[in-house]
Amino acid sequence: MQSPISIIIPAYNVEASIGDVLEGLREWRDRAEIIVIDDGSTDRTAEIAARAGVRVIRNRVNKGYGAALKTGIRAARGDIIVMMDSDGEHNAAYIQPLLDAMGDNEMVVGARGKGSHAPLLRRPGKWLLGKVANYLAETNIPDLNSGLRAFRKDIALRFMPILPNGFSFTTTLTLACFKEGYNIAYVPITTTPRLGTSTVNPIRDGINTVMLIIRIIALFDPIKVFLPMSIALFLVGIAYWIASGVFRYASNIVPAFHIPTGAMLALLSSVIVFMFGILADQVSALRRERSET
Repeated sequence: MQSPISIIIPAYNVEASIGDVLEGLREWRDRAEIIVIDDGSTDRTAEIAARAGVRVIRNRVNKGYGAALKTGIRAARGDIIVMMDSDGEHNAAYIQPLLDAMGDNEMVVGARGKGSHAPLLRRPGKWLLGKVANYLAETNIPDLNSGLRAFRKDIALRFMPILPNGFSFTTTLTLACFKEGYNIAYVPITTTPRLGTSTVNPIRDGINTVMLIIRIIALFDPIKVFLPMSIALFLVGIAYWIASGVFRYASNIVPAFHIPTGAMLALLSSVIVFMFGILADQVSALRRERSET
């Protein structure tokens, strides 16, 4: 017998699309719990959702995409959570394929393929973020932050303390599952252009992407970044030292192998960066252990 299912939809000022999204879920009304989390909308989003006959949870202020998802996950009665966006990008027809692929997997993600809508301004940041994530996870991740996915509620609750309140919720959840060895499957999907006004801001989202990359590194595997930096600084220091010695020897300057200031700074920086990496790695491990309790 299939576990109870909860479909959660975070929504913020999407009165232009929420009605169509919920209409697309009509066949799921008797098969799953449908929850719309109105995240402090100032338009008719909550009113339209309530009129559609689904469960509506309202945040009095806008708390963020991740915070809305957390609210929905905590309130969900189902053992399996399906999350989808409220802007019309996701087709409800993909929900069943996601659930069919659950099996022994803890999470199934809708991987956006060719033909999917993707704002041009977000592509460079997503490409860079994807490369960092692949390096940290030591595997190729087909879609790091897709908003259409199914996962077991207990897994999300386990990682709740480290999941952010902002747009990086899905990215963090994906990496957390990979780093903890959970099974993740991918189902190909195609997304369509969103309805309503886009909230993309090149400067804000660019800064957020950089901060997200730094946060992910520090959270999951800081030693993978600090160690290469330490080795690079050490090699620069050695190369500088040798080059200076060769120059002094060729110029008959004594002592030939005196350590120059630049080489000393590089070598000391190498040791400092390495020690910071060890410290950050221990903090990261302790934080992940706390999320398990």
